[in-house]
Amino acid sequence: MHHAHRTAVSRFFKLLGCLFVGVALIAPAAHAGERKKASAKKEQVSSVKSKRAVAPRKTAANTKAVRISAKMAKAPTRVAYIPPKLSFGQIAGLHEITDPLELKSSVALVIDQDTHEVLLSKNDHAVLPIASLTKLMTGMIISQANLPMDEPITITQDDVDTEKGSRSRLTVGTTLTRGEMLHLALMSSENRAAHALGRTYPGGLGVFVTQMNTKARLLGMTDTRYVEPTGLSSRNQSSARDLATLVNVAHGDALLRELSTSPGYEVAVGQKTLQYNNTNGLVKNPTWEIGLQKTGYISEAGRCLVMQTQVAGRKLIMVFLDSAGKFSRLGDAERVRQWVESMPVLPSLAAPLQAVRGNNG
Repeated sequence: MHHAHRTAVSRFFKLLGCLFVGVALIAPAAHAGERKKASAKKEQVSSVKSKRAVAPRKTAANTKAVRISAKMAKAPTRVAYIPPKLSFGQIAGLHEITDPLELKSSVALVIDQDTHEVLLSKNDHAVLPIASLTKLMTGMIISQANLPMDEPITITQDDVDTEKGSRSRLTVGTTLTRGEMLHLALMSSENRAAHALGRTYPGGLGVFVTQMNTKARLLGMTDTRYVEPTGLSSRNQSSARDLATLVNVAHGDALLRELSTSPGYEVAVGQKTLQYNNTNGLVKNPTWEIGLQKTGYISEAGRCLVMQTQVAGRKLIMVFLDSAGKFSRLGDAERVRQWVESMPVLPSLAAPLQAVRGNNG
């Protein structure tokens, strides 16, 4: 019995020892688990803090990207408004002058070619740039010089417009006859052709311009001055009175009549054929009978037109300068024609139309 008691005590202590060993083994694991949990929690907190710390950088990065994108994107282009260049007539206030026909041209003159009677007058003494109306005098000098019309003339760099930068289909090196150059200058207002005609005149361009001015003085065109043969320079100036005189004399030249009223013309340039048309649309209008004409335009001169025409059985010379719109000079010519056609049988008894200054003038 004593032996049994010892055995029981011995088992009890063995169990107690195992219990202590188990607790000793479990405790580190538990502590390790606790530390692992704590470490995980710490990492989580650290991660959150890290995310919070990174977030502003991401925002900054996004903001930067947006800014770059905004810079790269095409913003609406702001183009400064450049007002149209005023003509000399507009600057002088000539458009404030009104007339019974409500013409769009600030200068107008209509004369009976046979009787020299003035039918309509508006600022006819104003001296203004005349643009390509200049080419009418250029043509007259060439025609009356009796130069060979079949002589070849070659466009050079000297004929290229440096005044206005206007374009031309007659490239440098193009060769045409003098007659072809004159045709294009009068009919379609070809600037390089007109300049080449003056440049190749005997004695050169300077002599040619002198001849233009000498001819003007001989005709009594005291308001007129030429500095070059194309009209691109605003220093080529004249008055409606002087231009009516020029039209009257030029109409007596059969070559100028024919070439200026030609509806269209083709020229062979190398292997190409170039089609040119008249700058005055009225020459193709069957209701008009036009014996001579010339148009002109630069910004300083506005739209210009001179014509010799027959209306209601009367030979008329019409001059329109400084017209405000692209087709208004032709519209003014139509207004004058309708007015003349509505005149009584004895139109000489009617008082000529005179322009008057408007209320705002």
